[in-house]
Amino acid sequence: MDAFEDFKAAQRTRWVHFAPLQSITTPAAARLVKHARIQRGMRVLDVACGTGVVAITAARLGASVTGLDLTPELLAAARDNARTAGLDVEWHEGDVEQLPFEAATFDTVVSQFGHMFAPRPEVAIGEMLRVLKPGGTIAFSTWPPELFTGRMFALVGRYAPPPPPGVPTPLLWGDSTIIGERLGGAVRDITFDRATMVVPALSIPHYRQVSERTSGMMVPLVESLATNDPARLGALRAEFDALVSEYFEGNVVRQGYLMTRATKIE
Repeated sequence: MDAFEDFKAAQRTRWVHFAPLQSITTPAAARLVKHARIQRGMRVLDVACGTGVVAITAARLGASVTGLDLTPELLAAARDNARTAGLDVEWHEGDVEQLPFEAATFDTVVSQFGHMFAPRPEVAIGEMLRVLKPGGTIAFSTWPPELFTGRMFALVGRYAPPPPPGVPTPLLWGDSTIIGERLGGAVRDITFDRATMVVPALSIPHYRQVSERTSGMMVPLVESLATNDPARLGALRAEFDALVSEYFEGNVVRQGYLMTRATKIE
């Protein structure tokens, strides 16, 4: 258990620089809220809410929204965003593997590129379903392994220290077959949809520099390699740029993703 807790403690700190990316993830938040069929009056939980882009989008529709995240700095940004929007959202610092809510509390549970980083998928999805009402909706966005972001995660993973034993790659959450297996018999009517996140970039090195300053996977790796193995850092950057070049056109990088929706069995 200590290895899992240490892993989550590292996750908590490595995402503190993510906030500038909220302008990129905001359009995807609207797509997820629509995919989840969130409506006025629903009680909604946004798991691994980050800066609150999904939670605030749902609250604007009149839903009663709770957001939860591991990283206090991102929750501070989420509170700020909610104040700016003039919306009342309940924020919690917490862990998807141990949600601080009673069973069958929420009409809808959502996560945008967040719950996928929990070290024990079966625990995370069990908790998300536990707090969901029977007949309620679970919906989330994830990165398919065969598309740009999935390939980028795999590339970074080849250079980064391995996770603790028993921690699977988050990219399995982008495989519809694995998703079906993980949701299992607890749900019905699993539905998938795909969309593309369009990320502005002036050049391929510009995109990489932004990633190195904001991505929870890239920031600690680049810092470590810059100090301990500059040649290896150069190799990583060369491979990274080559991969980005396959998806860069017209001053944007196209990042395809998968959305899932299912109904908890009553």
